[in-house]
Amino acid sequence: MTTTPPFLGRTLCAMITPFTASGALDLDGAQRLAARLVGQGCDGLVLSGTTGESPTTTDAEKRSLIAAVREAVGTRVTLVAGVGTPDTAHTAALARGAEQAGADALLLVAPYYSRPPQDAVEAYFRETADATGLPVVLYDIPARTGVRVEPDTLLRLAEHPRIVAVKDCGNDFLAAQKVMARTDLAYYAGCDEHNLALYAVGGAGCVSTVANVAPTAVCSVLDAFDRGDTAEAVRLQHRLTPLIEAMMAGGRLPGTVTAKALLPALGLPAGPVRPPLRPADPRTTAALRETYDLLTDVSSTPARR
Repeated sequence: MTTTPPFLGRTLCAMITPFTASGALDLDGAQRLAARLVGQGCDGLVLSGTTGESPTTTDAEKRSLIAAVREAVGTRVTLVAGVGTPDTAHTAALARGAEQAGADALLLVAPYYSRPPQDAVEAYFRETADATGLPVVLYDIPARTGVRVEPDTLLRLAEHPRIVAVKDCGNDFLAAQKVMARTDLAYYAGCDEHNLALYAVGGAGCVSTVANVAPTAVCSVLDAFDRGDTAEAVRLQHRLTPLIEAMMAGGRLPGTVTAKALLPALGLPAGPVRPPLRPADPRTTAALRETYDLLTDVSSTPARR
């Protein structure tokens, strides 16, 4: 059972990047959203990840976002900056920029589109990790990148002094457990439906998209597990499942789109998504709000014992 949070945090939010109505970066909105997430239990924020629309934000916007959020939350929480691209040199430059802007760690996705073999993937990770003094979280999400970070590759990379963690979206629970058992890598669930399951077998926590709209509910699952109340942790995870499905799988829309559909209805900054993403239609948005409201209703109902 986890007793002390890992140094990167336990419940990290994969934060959206707010934009203005015209599509410009909304730094004030980012600061307000970050402060709310921290105030409701998140002890880490991941900026410019998948949910943060990193492919359509500029290098300068990424640096500005880190600096603005750091100003808003201070040193209370860890800021992890997404820097992965298909180009090793560009990725290393983004890593240096993130370090200068105030990030505490880097989120490094496998190089996408070109589908490099494992020795090239390993070299990419090592070269980027060598570009700064920051700790690195490897991001395995083959459904998006087209390339898996194989377990043997992770075992070798675990020997690097600055490669310290994995955000796991590989959907291979056995492989994750094998690597966790043989290394000191901190494993974070990158899919909200796996948050409790991975934590229960020794994971460090989660990087949650759903936390953008329901941070307290996401945190409460791991809080219950830490208290030793596994039955309550299961109940709370099950309570979240309809919202997880609605946001991450129900309509086959990316979590960025569904989070940005819900946030304005909750009075929180979001703004539009950037093309080629498109906003959720009114019917989908209404269904998301209905599911969210049901979660709120269930949250106020005492648990049955």
